[in-house]
Order: sequence, then C-alpha cells, then structure tokens
Amino acid sequence: MISKISMGDVPEIKRILAKYKLDNLNHTGLRLSLSACVAFPMCGLAMAESERYLPVLIDKVKKICEENGLHNDSIVMWMTGCPNGCARPYVAEVAFIGKAPGSYSMLLGGGYYGQHLNKIYQETVLEPEILAILKPMIKRYALKRIEGEHFGDFVIRAGYIAPTTSGKEWYDGMGGEGQYHKAAAAT
Repeated sequence: MISKISMGDVPEIKRILAKYKLDNLNHTGLRLSLSACVAFPMCGLAMAESERYLPVLIDKVKKICEENGLHNDSIVMWMTGCPNGCARPYVAEVAFIGKAPGSYSMLLGGGYYGQHLNKIYQETVLEPEILAILKPMIKRYALKRIEGEHFGDFVIRAGYIAPTTSGKEWYDGMGGEGQYHKAAAAT
C-alpha cells in the first residue's frame, strides 16, 4: 500500500510500479484480494499447501464468480497451511486453514476490511466440497446482495454463518446456521 502521496508524485510512483511490474490491474477483483502463507515446502509447520495451491483454487472459483457476473467484485479469500494464521485467515471473508495435504477448515463471515472475525463453517473440506459449497453461495450473493454489501457480511445476513461480535463467541453458530448448518454437515 502506498499512501499520502502528493498528486505531483503520482507519475513517478506509477513509473516505479511499472519498472518492477507491480502495475498490473488486469486481474479479477477476486485474484487481487488473495493472501496465502508460504506453507510447503518452506514452512516446517505446514500441514497443507497454501501459496502454491490457492491460485489453482482461485482459477476455479473465478469461473463461478464470472458465471454470476462478479468478474470485478472482490471477495477476500486467504489461505494458510496450518492454524498459526500467518496469512491472517481469521479475519478473511472466506478462509481456508490447512489440516492435512489437500484438506482444509473452511471459515466464513470475516470483514472485508478485516474488522471482524469469521468462524468455522466446515471443519474439513476438500476441493470438490469447497467448490460445491461456494457455487450456490456465490450465485445467491450475486442475486440477493444489498448494494455495497461485501461477501462476508452477506453470508452473515443470509444466515450461512452467525456473526462473531467478540472473541468468546467464535464457536457460537460454528458450522453454519439453520438450514445451512444441515447443508454444511452433509457435505
């Protein structure tokens, strides 16, 4: 993030960004909102892939977003290879925390700006389950969101997950709410 620059310095900042190939804004909103820890093979604590796998998963989630007219929309998705949380998964709108190779806990409902915690939607998911869960959620988000509403706030308002208003409430409503609790448990 570059902040507090005067308008006169903007051309020089753009030149520097271009020099180091940091000026590519042709990516989707989804891809621009990713974060992952290094995980395998660099981190001895990793239990699952993160940095190398998230772009592969996002290519598949991007197709779901584009099918629903959300090419430019940003959904904050972060992934870590273990529960230590180096990529700050506990505040992402959608997060995946590695449990074993190819296996993740899926968390929902964090704040777009990291202003509130998410919580576990499903303890253990593999890629087919991730896509099966996200496909109807993203479709419903595209159709039913309030103008300006971010995905993390939508999944709370739509009843997929209970809000986490304080740390001690993190486990309350874990695994989804109402009809979505049953859906999460079935996958």
